Amino acid sequence: MKKGLILIAVLAVLALLGMSAYNGMVDKQETATKALADVQATYQRRADLIPNLVETVKGYAKHEEETFKAVVEARAKATQITIDPSNVTPEQLKQFQQAQGELSSALGKLIAVSESYPDLKASEQFTNLQTQLEGTENRINEARQKFNEKVTEYNQDIRHFPKSLFAGLFGFEKMEKFEAEAAAQKAPEVKF
Repeated sequence: MKKGLILIAVLAVLALLGMSAYNGMVDKQETATKALADVQATYQRRADLIPNLVETVKGYAKHEEETFKAVVEARAKATQITIDPSNVTPEQLKQFQQAQGELSSALGKLIAVSESYPDLKASEQFTNLQTQLEGTENRINEARQKFNEKVTEYNQDIRHFPKSLFAGLFGFEKMEKFEAEAAAQKAPEVKF
């Protein structure tokens, strides 16, 4: 009888530990996937600003059609790639990052074109859009950093013992972080 009670008590403690571990891992996973959704929302904000910026610059630089086309195409590509934060694969994350990088590059070219037009730089509408875009780029960086922080917390949580036992049992897998593109490792060359 005493052995039966001890066994029941041990099983109850294990069940409570398992429930606590499971719930903790779910909470951290949800926090990390929300952070990824926040990154996507910030990228969407940038994508929403781009048509206004392009149209403003178009009014001043009618002959820069190739640059405008590149920005519009990069925006279209970046907004077509969607990822499910709750089921993202490293390949999807890499593809998403690459499309966003191409959009950043195209925007850089558009801003460079705008530098050639003093009237455009003085335009209040252009200045306002450029300021919003710069602020959005800062938000994107902060959102990616927050996502990486939450993924780190989640990954640490599922890898620490004894939760690692429960993580494997319940199918919790390591999440991937945002990484800089290879081109970002090299400092840009500035020439005057």
